[in-house]
Amino acid sequence: MEPKYRFRLYLLTALVLTGCGTLLSRLYEFQIDRRAQFVANIPTTHNVTIREPGVRGQIIDRNGVVLARNRRSYEIVFNLEDIYRGYRQHLETQNKEKDEQLDKEEEKPDDEPNEDQVVKAVRDWVVPQLESFGLTGERFTDGIKSHYLTYGGLVPYTYRRDLTPGQFAKIAVRSNELPGVEVRVMPRRIYPYGSMAGHLLGYVKPWAKGDVPEEWDQKNKHYWGDVGGVAGIEFTTNTFLQGEGGRRVLVRNEKGKVIATDDYQPAREGAEVQLTIDAHIQYIVENVLRRIGRGAAVVMDPNTGEVLAMASVPNYDPNDFVPAITKERFAEYNNNKAHPLTNRAISSFLPGSTFKLPTAIAGASNQRVGYGHSCRGYSAFGKSGKLKIGCWKKAGHGSLGLSEAIQRSCNPYFMSMAGDLKSKAMVDTFNLLGFGRKSGILLPEESEGLVPGSNVWKRMHAGASMTRANLALLSIGQGESLATPLQICSVAATIANGGRYYQPRIVRRVVGKNPAGEMLVLKENIPIVKADLIKEGMTEDQMEVIRKGMWKAANEKGGTAGRVAMKDVFVAAKTGTAQVNKLDPKNTHNAWTTSFAPYDSPRYAICVMVKNGKSGGKVAGVLSHLIYRGIFGKEAGLPVRLTKLKTYAGNFEPYEEIELPDGEIFMLNIDDTGETGNEVDDALLNSGEPIKVKPKTIPLPSIAPTPDKPTTGTE
Repeated sequence: MEPKYRFRLYLLTALVLTGCGTLLSRLYEFQIDRRAQFVANIPTTHNVTIREPGVRGQIIDRNGVVLARNRRSYEIVFNLEDIYRGYRQHLETQNKEKDEQLDKEEEKPDDEPNEDQVVKAVRDWVVPQLESFGLTGERFTDGIKSHYLTYGGLVPYTYRRDLTPGQFAKIAVRSNELPGVEVRVMPRRIYPYGSMAGHLLGYVKPWAKGDVPEEWDQKNKHYWGDVGGVAGIEFTTNTFLQGEGGRRVLVRNEKGKVIATDDYQPAREGAEVQLTIDAHIQYIVENVLRRIGRGAAVVMDPNTGEVLAMASVPNYDPNDFVPAITKERFAEYNNNKAHPLTNRAISSFLPGSTFKLPTAIAGASNQRVGYGHSCRGYSAFGKSGKLKIGCWKKAGHGSLGLSEAIQRSCNPYFMSMAGDLKSKAMVDTFNLLGFGRKSGILLPEESEGLVPGSNVWKRMHAGASMTRANLALLSIGQGESLATPLQICSVAATIANGGRYYQPRIVRRVVGKNPAGEMLVLKENIPIVKADLIKEGMTEDQMEVIRKGMWKAANEKGGTAGRVAMKDVFVAAKTGTAQVNKLDPKNTHNAWTTSFAPYDSPRYAICVMVKNGKSGGKVAGVLSHLIYRGIFGKEAGLPVRLTKLKTYAGNFEPYEEIELPDGEIFMLNIDDTGETGNEVDDALLNSGEPIKVKPKTIPLPSIAPTPDKPTTGTE
């Protein structure tokens, strides 16, 4: 080959090798050395996992009446970081200068914005477009800022919960135009009958930041928590009511638009909680209690311990707390000095003469059923005998047996019996009947009460011992004695059924579905006998003496509970009037009546307590009569139509007497004086003369709701 051709060949080869080397070098640079940089610029999709809340189970009464359920709530929510990224891209597409529209530190699209930038994106970009859809809302809001400071981009912000179906549909069709804006159908708690059974049901509140599990606390995961029960049954059965959360995975493109939904797992509904409550009896009790300012009532089945109704006034509406209570409404509840959020049915009060029933049981259990005493109007204590505790009948009752002492509610009789029994026998019997301890009912914040002489009392009074005067006050429910209306009702139920003390129950059963969709009974409460007085040493005849005393109190002349009596049904009852503080004219007595009916085959035990009621028989006794009238009227076929009840604010007025309409006092031989209070010596209560209160007469023509009465005075 000629030299000139050989040179050209070498030159061509060198050029090819140089070109190949250059190409390989560039390929290495782009495909290996700078691969990550270019891959990052390739449009890609990403997944966002959203946890959806479970559907809360409903609460029903014993007959299937729904007391708490869910309804559809059409909501619009903001995923704030997605909105911010969409806002950036929106500005860039308008070819505006970044240094004019964005802060210099925002130059990287992946940077997390601060709260002010997020609020600006929502205010300037999202809200105007929503307004163009016909949806108005807050343009300047601190809610978004505080939400982002608390949750960052982890938790969506709920902007509106009250969309109409039309608004929901309009925004759903165009939601892809607004990255980060979503509409959802969510369950929202509702209580169909308003304030009825509010203290029993309780209420729910939204979930909080601390409820976010650790595995969800990361980018591209949005956690939507469950509402939680705060009070009542909503709280105590929350683990059953809460449903299992759902999950869906959204596939989004580089612009944040949703292009697909993957791995959707729907939320599951929680269990159904059935209460022992009878909604119709509850409705009757709620309306009867609106005749007084503050008080409570409990209705039980004495044969099972099931609570058929439990009401407290004043009250509140659980709907006010859903989805969250307003500042104005909360202030209204909180500033009401009658404390409408307190369930008085399980709160402690001075029990007065209702404590004569457990004292009578203590006597019968210790073979004192034949105990006799001659009442001269008072009992003397102390070495000199100057310390006196009087009977409500100052002239005295004369010679009495146990039944007659219950009938006439004679103080000296029971004080004398307690002194004969001594402290241990009294305290042991009271404890056996559930006093001084919580009953175990599935309601929060239940008070245990107080039994003087018990271990709890001894810890409160280090080194103190029970004197005869202390023991006397315990026997008549004065001094430091405390009990709840539920505890007093339980004792009446125990006497009614012949001596079996059942644990009070409010939840009947809990029913839910397993993963296969099959219905299962998750929890079923059966009657539990906590104590059987017959097995503890009483005889049926001894128990009948006590039952007969309660019958005489309601149905024979001289009985203190005559106003409880019915025309066609025999009722047995015991009244009580506890002196709280003679020096305070607005808070001087608690009026009580506890009873059961029908006498021969009891189906109902009732306790009514009225704060600032001046007479157990004339106030609480009349309310008890009205409750029985409603219940037995319902059994006879009279309709009780359930309606939504408004809240009742209560009042602080004294109630000396509640008058029944003409013809409603059926037992014509009743001694209408009744029990007007226990006269306790000034040296024991450090008080002055009994306060004179102008009688208050309140007509009761029906069991229809009455208008709310404004709260007055202070407690």
